[in-house]
Amino acid sequence: MDDGRLEALVARARALADSGQRRILGIAGPPGSGKSTVAAAVLAALGSSAVVVPMDGFHLSGAELARLGRAGRKGAPDTFDAAGFVALLRRLREPGEETVYAPEFHREVEESYAGSIAVPPDVPLVITEGNYLLLDDGPWSPVRGLLDEAWFLVPDDDERVSRLVERHIRYGRTADRAREWVRHSDEKNTAVIAPGRARADVVVRGDPV
Repeated sequence: MDDGRLEALVARARALADSGQRRILGIAGPPGSGKSTVAAAVLAALGSSAVVVPMDGFHLSGAELARLGRAGRKGAPDTFDAAGFVALLRRLREPGEETVYAPEFHREVEESYAGSIAVPPDVPLVITEGNYLLLDDGPWSPVRGLLDEAWFLVPDDDERVSRLVERHIRYGRTADRAREWVRHSDEKNTAVIAPGRARADVVVRGDPV
């Protein structure tokens, strides 16, 4: 199904929240596609019926990436704790009586803080967003089966790349370094992410927000 209207997306998310059981909605797409923006817009519409738990909280630390020799590829599939993310989704699917706490990535310091996002047991919908939710490879492959619904964002490519460059500049890279990082890192990851579109329930074209 293709639908890029925010109203339609909110309606789908609300139906999940109103199902009477804990549901998990996944929002996937390439870097710069607007995943966090769409997640925030849906959350604003649903209020206390939902919580956003981004995949980015599972970035490996800078020290660990340096130890592994992967610091120059930060953002690639093997620079995350994918198994940890899967374990969290499994906990979130079967809420007990206790609040579950998730990590949160802080771009201004390029690190994740543990226990930053609280998911109370009575919240019916968890929205997760990230690049690799629909990646059918290695430790990422169980993720799709843990999502009750998955959306894949397909914005205008020129706008997406422009947003990425601006983001990297905003967080400290020079313009030249930002463009180089997009070419050699973000766009390489985009090619890895693209096949996941076929595993989505909804393909969101353009920018709904």
